[in-house]
Amino acid sequence: MQEDRRLAVLRAIVEDYVATEEPVGSKALVERHGLNVSPATIRNDMAALEEEGYLHQPHTSAGRVPTDKGYRLFVDRLTTLKPMSQAERRAITTFLDGAVDLDDVVHRSVRVLAQLTRQVAVVQYPTLSRSTVRHIEIVALTPMRLLVVLILSTGRVEQRLVELDRDLADDELVALRSRINLTATGEQISDAVVALTALVAGDPPASPVTTSVVETLVEAMSDHRSDERIAVGGTANLARFGDSFDSAVRPLLEALEEQVVLLKLLGEASGSGALTVRIGAEGPFEELASTSVVATGYGPGDALASLGIVGPTRMDYPSTMAAVRAVAKYVSRILDEG
Repeated sequence: MQEDRRLAVLRAIVEDYVATEEPVGSKALVERHGLNVSPATIRNDMAALEEEGYLHQPHTSAGRVPTDKGYRLFVDRLTTLKPMSQAERRAITTFLDGAVDLDDVVHRSVRVLAQLTRQVAVVQYPTLSRSTVRHIEIVALTPMRLLVVLILSTGRVEQRLVELDRDLADDELVALRSRINLTATGEQISDAVVALTALVAGDPPASPVTTSVVETLVEAMSDHRSDERIAVGGTANLARFGDSFDSAVRPLLEALEEQVVLLKLLGEASGSGALTVRIGAEGPFEELASTSVVATGYGPGDALASLGIVGPTRMDYPSTMAAVRAVAKYVSRILDEG
């Protein structure tokens, strides 16, 4: 019972400190939360939590504030995430439903996530290596020029022109399109490259037209330009944390200039659809020890990339975690539907 009460005290201190940005005292806890014990008992619990490293007292006469260890226990003991309001869910749906392509999906996701959490949002572009071939379209622009369109499961679309050395008849184009799609559609990128390469390396060898189209597709599938791309939004939200500028905001602003740093901050979240929360010094960079990251993977089926938020450790974790999970789920659905 004592442990449950102390956890309730810690939870109340975290919630009040996030809301007020002021150290929390025992009197305020008794007044604002129905803890049903005396202020003296609360003070004893706060002293015990401080001794165990979950709280600290900035000044002798001040109340307590959570430590990274305190935030960690608070997050680990969350039994449910704060449900999103109908307005928040409607905002996600309305904002993302109008996306026209992958770039638009990524940039809309960053904006809505930053608005919902009032933090800095980071969205990694889907990695090419984990995607599958959804469809390949081959269109004759002229009798001697083809447009090859590669459509991937991530929503990514690559277009290439192929110049031919002779006219291509309509029935040849239909047969070529069918053969290419039978070979590659539904295959993961690496497997599609192998299958297409085998298609032209057979005996007898493929026609020059087929070889040109396959070479163009293999080049498009090997283009990893977007694998390390990210979009960032909501930097202006850091203005809310002016009181901790030197310790939390300045290092984070510098990190936002380094794409590699942001990718590492998102970290292991891209490996699965699980929600990960890294608090303070748990992160990979010592200079960002006052920063927390809430991230998850997204994509149809296995996670293709990560999205999440970064911000000072004093954040509304339940709401932020719910928003990150909801946006990831919605983006995954959009990509799955193509």
